[in-house]
Amino acid sequence: MKNLSESLCVYGRLLSVTAILLSLCSCNLLGESSLKEGTLRVCFAPDQEILTRSGIEIPDTSDFILTVKNSKGTVIYEGAFGDSPETMSLNPGSYTVSIISEEFRKPAFSSPQFGDEQCVVVSSGTITQVRLLCTQINSGIRLKIDSGFLDKYPDGAFLLKSSFGKLLYPYSEKRVAYFTPGNISLILTDKGTDETLMTKTLKAQEILELKVSVTGSKESSSAQSPKGIDVAIDTSRVWLSEEYVLGGGSKSVLSISQAYDMVGEEDVTVCGYIVGGDLTSSSASFEKPFSSRTNLLIGPRSSTTEKSSCLSVQLPSGYLRDDLNLVDNPQLLGRKICLRGDIVEAYYGIPGIKNISEYELQ
Repeated sequence: MKNLSESLCVYGRLLSVTAILLSLCSCNLLGESSLKEGTLRVCFAPDQEILTRSGIEIPDTSDFILTVKNSKGTVIYEGAFGDSPETMSLNPGSYTVSIISEEFRKPAFSSPQFGDEQCVVVSSGTITQVRLLCTQINSGIRLKIDSGFLDKYPDGAFLLKSSFGKLLYPYSEKRVAYFTPGNISLILTDKGTDETLMTKTLKAQEILELKVSVTGSKESSSAQSPKGIDVAIDTSRVWLSEEYVLGGGSKSVLSISQAYDMVGEEDVTVCGYIVGGDLTSSSASFEKPFSSRTNLLIGPRSSTTEKSSCLSVQLPSGYLRDDLNLVDNPQLLGRKICLRGDIVEAYYGIPGIKNISEYELQ
């Protein structure tokens, strides 16, 4: 009995010590404890929420593919930017935030790819904001082919080739062929034989135009190949994607964040997503059903659930209120909309849009 009693006492002391150690750990007295989560907020830089579509095909930013990974490579979020949560509660640590406009694995026409990648540190109890600044991350070539090719090489064709694949470039093709940056070769294929006419190293953002001419034509201007073909770089047509991509656009079309900086502007168009309604000076509703027909809330993305990130919208009586109120049109929740009106400093406690004259659902 004595031995058993002593054993129980020893076992009890061990349990006590263990409990004390666990208590110390939980109280951070040993320097190691679970810290409060931090918050990660991802958005586009203010000038990049509107896409310029002049001369180049670019998807809407809401369709861009967002990926958030922790330091171990575990995916925290992967999907459309427009569907991503406005804020993410994460354990303290480093995270990689990347975004691309579309997947791009092999050469393709009309497929510019834009993106950004940033490494950030999320700290306990704080908000870390990532502002995405997208640029073009692939490159492109467009050929300007002399009409004499059809006569001299009626059975011929051009190929553009890189280590990631190749594209057939017909004589009549006008589109830009996009490639992963690196060496791209221009090849003439004719009657079963291939001849490399030129190899050019392209960097990200470069879109090069090449003049391809038959010897003796008016376009002939560079060193000839054995087949009597000239290839010249049109230096006036070396584009950088900044001319086309994110930002700029029509000065009368504003994103939500741009509208915040332009209070007082009249008769301008603001684009955003219908995310809620039932506004009061201190609150808003982001879920169906709705009870007010006189107002809306539009946000920078369809998943926005913070009133402070949005613009309030006054719906005037008439067809605008009939068409857009969420009581009678609950299916509009999450839809992208452009509204033309005046930006006011405050409507239900936040900047808003009044005197709407027209709208467009997208």
